[in-house]
Amino acid sequence: MPIPEDVTGDEIDADVRQELMSLPKTLALDVARNLVMVAKLLDEEPEQAYEYSRIALRLASRVAAVREAAGFASYATGKYSEALAEFRAARRMTGSVELWPIMADCERGMGRPERALAMAGEPEVQKLDKAGQVEMRLVAAGARKDMGQAEAAVVTLQSPELASNSVQPWTARLRYAYADALLDVGRENEAREWFAKALEADQGGTTNASDRLAELDGVEFTDAFEEDSADEAENGAEDDAETEVVAEDAPAKDDAAEPAETEAKDEDSGSQG
Repeated sequence: MPIPEDVTGDEIDADVRQELMSLPKTLALDVARNLVMVAKLLDEEPEQAYEYSRIALRLASRVAAVREAAGFASYATGKYSEALAEFRAARRMTGSVELWPIMADCERGMGRPERALAMAGEPEVQKLDKAGQVEMRLVAAGARKDMGQAEAAVVTLQSPELASNSVQPWTARLRYAYADALLDVGRENEAREWFAKALEADQGGTTNASDRLAELDGVEFTDAFEEDSADEAENGAEDDAETEVVAEDAPAKDDAAEPAETEAKDEDSGSQG
């Protein structure tokens, strides 16, 4: 896989760089550059990010950061079984519980919401930081919805973090999930209120709360570019129709008249002779 020359490998986090120091220098550089490409492409081009992650994995499968990057790339492409295997490997190497929520979400992706729900009740959850605990709550609520337990999903998301007026990096997503869960059980007015609260907290544009609000309010947005294209197509069709009408109204050329006219000219020439 090609790597741009301006990708040096120095872009990786200091913690990851520290892990790579266990490798020979040249190898460490190759792995670092591939990991940078994974990070750069993960959101916009996940399939390419996945390919770079597999290269890094072949080069340094015993480095936890590499296994973790491979896990996220697999997760982004919907390869949940692969992702779970990589996350488990990274956890064995580090002993960290940081990946616990996304491991549970992989279980959901594999169609096993009951396992994700069981993981939400494990002691590992108590070792997570606040952001990790909120993430685990989101996964658990999603598992409830997967199992058809819409009311339980609403209750799962009710927490001190949801009630807090403090805005944290996870606040918008938590409020959005709660609004969505309320909508699923028919509590539309409350859902609208929480979509609005999610929008207030969504400083990075991580949700589509504005679109959901507009949908609830019956507002439809028209893409100006698509509208212009439709107008051009309509005008083009009208021009074609006019051309066709003109062609039909024009007198047809009488091919049979040409030989008669030629014959008349020949007779005139003969009489002149």
